[in-house]
This record gives sequence, structure tokens and C-alpha cells, in this order.
Amino acid sequence: MIAFESFNRSVLLFTLALLFSPTSICAQTAQPDNTVAKPEVVSPLGAKHYAQADDKGEIAKAREKLAADPKNVELIIALGRAQANVWRYNDAIKTYTQGIKIAPANAMLYRHRGHRYISTRQFDKAVTDLKRASELKNDDYDIWYHLGLAHYLKGEFSKAAAAYERCYAVAEKNRATVEASKEGRDDSVIAISDWLYMTYRRMKKDADAAKVLGKITPQLQVKENKSYYDRLLFYKGLKKEDELVNVEKATDLEIATVGYGIGNWHLYNGNRAKAEEYFRKIVSGKYWPAFGFIAAEAELARKK
Repeated sequence: MIAFESFNRSVLLFTLALLFSPTSICAQTAQPDNTVAKPEVVSPLGAKHYAQADDKGEIAKAREKLAADPKNVELIIALGRAQANVWRYNDAIKTYTQGIKIAPANAMLYRHRGHRYISTRQFDKAVTDLKRASELKNDDYDIWYHLGLAHYLKGEFSKAAAAYERCYAVAEKNRATVEASKEGRDDSVIAISDWLYMTYRRMKKDADAAKVLGKITPQLQVKENKSYYDRLLFYKGLKKEDELVNVEKATDLEIATVGYGIGNWHLYNGNRAKAEEYFRKIVSGKYWPAFGFIAAEAELARKK
């Protein structure tokens, strides 16, 4: 019954969009929110990854709001986020693409579409979008963060480092405006420090990597990025490997997030077999949108 009502509501919104805004995004994306059997992504390793069901009806709600104001960029982004929340990244890409037709100079539309190109393993397209986003807005943390990641996943470590360095500078500037005692004050710096450290190590720039770690202390204020923080403390020798993750009990997301950092650490320290053991454990899980999962796939695909 719920699926039937959702279908009727979507058809109504589709009709209204056609009547009142022929070029609107709703006219392009309105459809029943049923689980699709077609895989969302076929990985570089040949694995098929699927979207989730929108059990809460968030996509339909976002479409309904957008139908009332079809050219509202914030509502376009909200619809894309709702689609991405249930791993319907190809729909989100279509949403942002239609948004770019409406607002071609909006950096955030390119930033979000670039992110979802990463999710769907289309790294070249991700780089193109995120470069464009950085040209439109050069002081946004997320733009530089995702641009660095897109280059990193392609194995373009020097380009990744350049983007991550810009991202680090933005994070430091933003942190300077936050009270030193505020919980989560250091989250952004911690996340970018982890990726920048790993990138430098892959480039064999160990002195630069050591400088990144030099700013990491047990006193930092972290709220959301504890996994990255634990990895950094592990790199410094302040935590042991078995303290970070229990692969027998951890969730797929925890394994992907923490496991990639540990596996990568073994890789650039010469233990390829141990690194691949972690990478294969990660890709055997189900949390395929995680950056650690995507990175582990990329590592195994390059070896293959």
C-alpha cells in the first residue's frame, strides 16, 4: 500500500512539473521509489553493488518540496542528498546535472556531483567536476578534500597532495575561528591530516609525512572523525594495531574506514601480503560507498 501511494504521489508531481516547469529537474527524475534490481555500480573488480530501499520515503518528500520551487538550488541539493542517502548515486548524479543546467556557476552542484562520481567509481569525471568547483569557489574544504581523494584513487599522488595541502590550509583557517575547547574543533584537520599523511608516504616523502604527524597530539578535540584520529595515533606509535579494529566484531563501515588506513600503512612499510589481507577483508563487506572501501578496490584493481 505504501509503495502504491508513493507511486501515485510521484506521478502527480511528475505531471505538475511538466505543466509548470518543462525544464525542471522533477520532470527528469520523478519515478516510483521502488528498489531497482539493476546494480548501482559495477566495481573495478567486477563486483556488483546495489542501492538500498527508501523505506522512510525521503526521496518523495524531497521531490515534493522541489516541485513547489523547481529552480531552488538548495532543494535540488536536498533531493540529491536524499537519493545519495540510500545509495542511489546515479539518480543523484542526474539530479545535480539538471541542477547545473539551471545554475551552471554554482560550485556546490559540481562539488556534490563530483563526490557522487567518486561513489560510482568514475574518477576522471570526478576530477573534472571538482576542478570546476574549485575554480568557482577556492576556499571550500569539501571541494579540495574530494578533489584530493579523486586524484588519490587514480594513483595520482602528487596531484592529490597538492589538493590536500590546499584543503589543510582551509581547515587550519577555519579551526582558528573556533574555541579551543569546543568538541569536534579539530575534526576537519584530523581527516585531512590522515589522507595527506598517507599520500606523502605513497610518494616516499617521509619527512613531509612526519611533519603532518608532528601536529597530532592526544589532546585534540574530535567528535566525528575518531576513526581517522585513531589511525593517526597508530601511525605515531601511540596506539597498537589490535586497538584500532577487531575485524571479527567490527561493522563493515568500521572495517573499511580503519582497515584501509592500517592496510595502507603495511603497504608502504613493505608488507604487501598483510596490506592485501586488509584490502580483501574490506571489499568482502557490504559498505561499498565508504572511501576506504573504494580505495581498497582501487589498490586491488591496480595490482590486478
